[in-house]
Amino acid sequence: MSSAEPPRSRRRRRTLIAVAILVVLATGGAAVGFGGEPDPKSERADLPPSTATVSRTDLAQQETVPGTLGYGTSEPLSSAAAGTVTWLPQPGSTISVGEPVLSVDGRKVPLLYGTTPLFRELKPGVEGSDVRQLESSLSRLGYGGFTVDDEFTSYTAQALDRWRKHLGWKQTGTLGAGEAVVARGRIRVSDLEAQPGQNLQPGATVLQYTGTERQIAIDLDAKKQKLVHKNDKVGVTLPDQTRVTGTITDVGKVATRENDTDEGQGGGQGGGQGGGKSVIKVTVGVGDKDRRKLGTYDGAPVDVDITAEAKKDVLTVPISALLALAEGGYGVEVIDKDRTHVVAVRTGLFAGGRVEISGYGLEQGDKVGVPR
Repeated sequence: MSSAEPPRSRRRRRTLIAVAILVVLATGGAAVGFGGEPDPKSERADLPPSTATVSRTDLAQQETVPGTLGYGTSEPLSSAAAGTVTWLPQPGSTISVGEPVLSVDGRKVPLLYGTTPLFRELKPGVEGSDVRQLESSLSRLGYGGFTVDDEFTSYTAQALDRWRKHLGWKQTGTLGAGEAVVARGRIRVSDLEAQPGQNLQPGATVLQYTGTERQIAIDLDAKKQKLVHKNDKVGVTLPDQTRVTGTITDVGKVATRENDTDEGQGGGQGGGQGGGKSVIKVTVGVGDKDRRKLGTYDGAPVDVDITAEAKKDVLTVPISALLALAEGGYGVEVIDKDRTHVVAVRTGLFAGGRVEISGYGLEQGDKVGVPR
């Protein structure tokens, strides 16, 4: 007798074999992936959603301090003239060399540039720094023929007389102490101390003045003095949120109580941080490029960003690239082609959305993952 299976049994066995083959085929990819080379498609699906580059750069951490935009601290301007005040400029006026600061008994008293108040009559044979500043001012006004030095010569007298003639004065070849006033440069009148009709006495204060360029005054906590240096660049935010760049032009060396710095400021200066703490005066200038952005602000509060800490030429990544490690600290996920591995890092300065890092094998240009 034949041992052949019935047709129904053979059909059933073929069906089971086919199902087994389909199962193996369906799971074969996973089996190969588990036991052989990684499947590139599978690994790419596990890569971070976005990446960033490890870069070498400078970092600077900013600290914002309050300041006041104005024309600086007001200073008194006195005159050696005596008589009745017959004219004074309006507050806000600007006065340059040779222009009148006041009139006494109907006679204009012009401005000279310098630092030494006129205290004597200047005439041939006199020598000193007050002679030099007279000659320098005459030169600025276009009167020459002499050497700008400390000696008043006959050539100085001739140039002076040409200026006196222009002013409508008698040509004496001399300049009396009360015939002019002295300031370091162009001035802006901030307030009047004298009034028309007043009987002016020699040495009396006539007005208060400032410089003509707006600047930012900061009453900086004396503990932060080491954070600022002359010529440092700073960012300034104006009341309308406009940003300009400033340059530190002066850093005070003597600390004072803040309440004391508020006295006699003029021009809206002060900036106060409160509490009577010890402060130093820091002055910030704004360059020609940004000066037009200042508008008409005078005595306006502003925010100034100073550098609290800086690092040069360090490896950095975006802060968002840091991973919190289970064992503590931070790491970054370094991407090498289709593979990734986590490198533990030591963090340093945080600034501007980036962080200083150092870690084994990390180099400039490496790609790191940024988690969702």
